[in-house]
Amino acid sequence: MSAEDLEKYETEMELKLYREYRDVVGLFKFVIETERRFYLTNDYEMQVHSVQGEVFFEVSMADAWVWDMYRPARFVKQVRVLTFKDVNIEELNKSELNLPEDSDFKG
Repeated sequence: MSAEDLEKYETEMELKLYREYRDVVGLFKFVIETERRFYLTNDYEMQVHSVQGEVFFEVSMADAWVWDMYRPARFVKQVRVLTFKDVNIEELNKSELNLPEDSDFKG
């Protein structure tokens, strides 16, 4: 497989993932972003832990969708994330949710 073939494959996978995201985002209330993944969920719990001066976050989600093009199944029943990095949690405003069409996607 050439580098060009690999790039084309990854671009197609990203477009497929974007289309899936566009189809499911309206089903969820929250966007949760960690250093490694991007999640959509309707239910989460976050706890801040401090052990010997080190602070870390524990985020638990139920019935989530994961932005990961290498994952065969992006819907997951339970997710638990432990991280020392920032966690960004945003509530989606459904009335402002306007996603571009495929022709606007630059991959």
